[in-house]
Amino acid sequence: MRMVDMIAKKRDGGELTTEEIRFLVEGYTSGSIPDYQMSAWAMAVLFRGMTARETGDLTLAMAGSGEQLDLSSLSGVKVDKHSTGGVGDKTTLVVAPLVAAAGIPVAKMSGRGLGYSGGTIDKLESFSGFQVERTREQFLQQVRDIGVSVIGQSGNLTPADKKLYALRDVTATVEAVPLIASSIMSKKIAAGADAILLDVKVGKGAFMKNLEQAETLARAMVDIGSQVGRKTVAVISDMNQPLGFAVGNALEVKEAIETLAGKGPRDLTELVLAIGARMLLLGGLVATVEEGRGKLEEIMASGKAVDKLAEMVEAQGGDKEEVYNLEKLPKAKLLHAITAKQDGFITDIDAEAVGHASVVLGAGRLTKDMPIDLAVGLVLHKKRGDQVQAGETLVTVHANQEQLLQSALQELEGAFQISDIPPREQTLIYKIVE
Repeated sequence: MRMVDMIAKKRDGGELTTEEIRFLVEGYTSGSIPDYQMSAWAMAVLFRGMTARETGDLTLAMAGSGEQLDLSSLSGVKVDKHSTGGVGDKTTLVVAPLVAAAGIPVAKMSGRGLGYSGGTIDKLESFSGFQVERTREQFLQQVRDIGVSVIGQSGNLTPADKKLYALRDVTATVEAVPLIASSIMSKKIAAGADAILLDVKVGKGAFMKNLEQAETLARAMVDIGSQVGRKTVAVISDMNQPLGFAVGNALEVKEAIETLAGKGPRDLTELVLAIGARMLLLGGLVATVEEGRGKLEEIMASGKAVDKLAEMVEAQGGDKEEVYNLEKLPKAKLLHAITAKQDGFITDIDAEAVGHASVVLGAGRLTKDMPIDLAVGLVLHKKRGDQVQAGETLVTVHANQEQLLQSALQELEGAFQISDIPPREQTLIYKIVE
């Protein structure tokens, strides 16, 4: 087999065989296929696409390019959850302990944030002493003991995907849906899940800007899951405005804990219940989504969900007292209120602008090695559809450096749109793909 033949085949709209795809992935991982040939193939995929069978083969080949986690020693159906990322998306911080408290084992590997899409691992490090790096044995034993562990991704998990993703990032081929789908699903499969729940974000603050794109990606990933024997469900949810009120690591942790106690923002609570209920259904714990939702609401009201998070924090070296006393979490030194210039209704909040402002403050990173400030970020006081009066606070900016605060305020200029006419109600969950 020759790589040049596979490039030409895909360029002309042909379908690669399973063997050709394995050759391609193995060759690129080992270095025998150079970047320039792989980038030519990726561009051909961008224009020509891949069949469901090709995409499934690519996913399995990338999943098999490095370590694969064996969760078979854990009892029950292991359900993994993945979000395509967005502004203020702290869903995993709520869903993982909540679902674990219900009886579904959660053994989750998560990543760090890049750009304005925050990372679960960064947020968990808001707890003093929290350890995201664990051995495989520690990871599995913790799940056996308390039902939940969230750690950083293994260094040798899907090395083919790491190489290909880095290449796509600099060759304008990130948008190829088969490559996005196989990238996400290869990591989920390598992480050992029996079933997978996907939260596909759509809107200004998401990678997928419109519903058609989001549905295409969701369908591609669900098809991959079915093809490789993993029951997969995708929830397509809104990211035109930040999720919840808090954006920034420790601020989001605080809001996640409030949500676990049943006192969180309406949109975050609704999304958590929708995702969590389907995870219970995938895990065989309930017969209907409605039953799952009711079970999770009971757990929130009982305080068991907060206790489960405290158990996880303590098991991973963190200070569990910070779960119960939110004042102990990192705090910023400077607070600045942005107020409404007129009376009216909030008709739009630019999630992307809010996300960029959080990065400018230091809550996100522009490169993988960039340090972040756990205390800084933003807290919204109003959401789309809310009525406001001139002078009322729209958002409080939490900063540690005056210069960065001023830069963030420039990013937020015009992020809140106010009109005399109230907007139509915003859909939170557009579609379920299964």
